[in-house]
Amino acid sequence: MPLEAAALPELLPAWTFAFLLLVCRIGAALMLLPGLGEQEVPATVKIGMTLALAALLWPPIAPALPPPPASPAAALALVAGECAVGLWIGGLARIVALALPMAMQYLGFLLGLSNATLFDPSFGATGTALSRMVGLGGIVVLFATGLHMLPIAALAGSYRVLPAGGPFPADAAAEAVVIAVATSVALAFQLAGPFVLAAVVFQLTLGLLSRLVPQMQVYFVALPLQVAGGLALLAVLLAGMLSVWTAAARVVLGGLPGL
Repeated sequence: MPLEAAALPELLPAWTFAFLLLVCRIGAALMLLPGLGEQEVPATVKIGMTLALAALLWPPIAPALPPPPASPAAALALVAGECAVGLWIGGLARIVALALPMAMQYLGFLLGLSNATLFDPSFGATGTALSRMVGLGGIVVLFATGLHMLPIAALAGSYRVLPAGGPFPADAAAEAVVIAVATSVALAFQLAGPFVLAAVVFQLTLGLLSRLVPQMQVYFVALPLQVAGGLALLAVLLAGMLSVWTAAARVVLGGLPGL
């Protein structure tokens, strides 16, 4: 049934408010999503993706969105709720993505590369060059395997399980974040496990050598071997580490709200 021109002034406020609610949830999530929400992605690109996704989702979801409330306080509460849902979904996806650079951060200290530091936007502070390099490699793997589409699909499906205007599940959100953090930290230690074992054996060997040959300068002998041996071990295990991380990320991202 075609719309009458006289009805457009009455419908435009409702359409605009519905589109705003979509932009709030999608934009908040895109700030944190792995790959799409990286600091290297220009703000104009993020805004364009947000508006494009909102435009795609608006036709099927608009009938289920709440109408503009009468009071500004109620409108602000709706906007805040949509932003909270978006940040929750994006944060869950970001937490599991941080497991790989977190493991590389451990490796940087174990391999004696902690002095080669630079600003890492993923952590919001200074990190090791190794963590930054492999973290960017993990983002490439996300795009190559198509895992970056799972959070976007979760955003589209979140309106089915978390309708706009409904109460925010604070208890379930807090529990999900705690589980995601525990899973990410455990995965990081799992990825760094072989290097921790190798570092313990290497340090024990150095301790024995220092007792057997007291005149040997242990530091000058150990550091080149530690760096070279660690990088060689990383070259051997990196493909397997990325495979394990990708499988774990697929499980976690596949369990996001809305999927």
